[in-house]
Amino acid sequence: MSVSKTIFGQLPDGREVEKIRLCGAGGLTVSLITYGAAVQEILFAGQDVALGFDTLEDYLYGSSFQGAMIGRYGNRIAKGQLPLNGRVYDIGCNEGGFGHLHGGAGGFHTRLWTATVLDDGDAPAVRFSYTAEDGEEGYPGRLDVAVDVTVTVDNTLIFAYQATSDQDTVVNLTNHTYFNLHGFQNGNIMDVELQVAADAITPVDQHFIPTGEIRPVDGTPFDFRVAKLIGRDMDLRDEQLAICGGYDHNFVFGAPGEPKLAARAVSHKSGIGVECTTDQPGMQVYVSNGLSEPTGKGGVALYKHQGLCLETQHYPDSPHHENFPSTILRAGETFRSQTSYHFFCEKK
Repeated sequence: MSVSKTIFGQLPDGREVEKIRLCGAGGLTVSLITYGAAVQEILFAGQDVALGFDTLEDYLYGSSFQGAMIGRYGNRIAKGQLPLNGRVYDIGCNEGGFGHLHGGAGGFHTRLWTATVLDDGDAPAVRFSYTAEDGEEGYPGRLDVAVDVTVTVDNTLIFAYQATSDQDTVVNLTNHTYFNLHGFQNGNIMDVELQVAADAITPVDQHFIPTGEIRPVDGTPFDFRVAKLIGRDMDLRDEQLAICGGYDHNFVFGAPGEPKLAARAVSHKSGIGVECTTDQPGMQVYVSNGLSEPTGKGGVALYKHQGLCLETQHYPDSPHHENFPSTILRAGETFRSQTSYHFFCEKK
């Protein structure tokens, strides 16, 4: 029931990267590092259920956004072009020349955040803060971001996001933790049971950019409204599965607002489950189709379908689709959002 800080490593410019460990009274322990404000481990019921790395060097040179806070704009913006207030900002392409992914090559996942302890008691909490200057990665506005991370006594990990800007800009913040509820070293997640409370997805083109359609999940492999094993329908003939090599899609919940139970996942091997609740209108379900890193924690290589990402968000490429919920943050206004992950043990 405490917060502890240790030195995780040193950046090439000499700045130190801290590891922050939050130990909750209920047994859940979560560690993050200040580089990318990345979740480095999630310890629960005898397992570490998050993928990640043991060394800072692997975070610096890895390509999979392991556990990181993502921004200024999570997911994709087509052609690296941001239309806003009658102007088009060039924010660059970092995904095959066709899209801007997760805030760009120098997005928030590559930045050193400041960690401030808010509560060192039974429900430890730490604020991770970062200021993105006007023009960083091509975005307009000086953006002040804070993410309050809390581990509650009932074993819930909470991310409370907040952002303000001195100019009109766009904001779409999320976290990119890869969950493996078996334990990160215990095989792929195809036999994890998943339920997603979404009636539709936003299908994508061959470059993973949304077409603008809101497509019902009825009669498709994307219908997770009744819990099923992740891999059950992965081999079915489906254009969207073929494009992405599996699930890597935004699931639609509707307008942002009141918190709702978005997803529930359970490992029947370990008995560990997680419930994701969010006030966001969408969630990217990614089953690590393209994951390949030579060395993860404990010397275990990171591989295809080893982790499940539940990235709560506004829809990808919203600036190009008027029918999608807006991601515009007006100057002087405050963006707020909250997502929680409640961990539990399956009743035998």
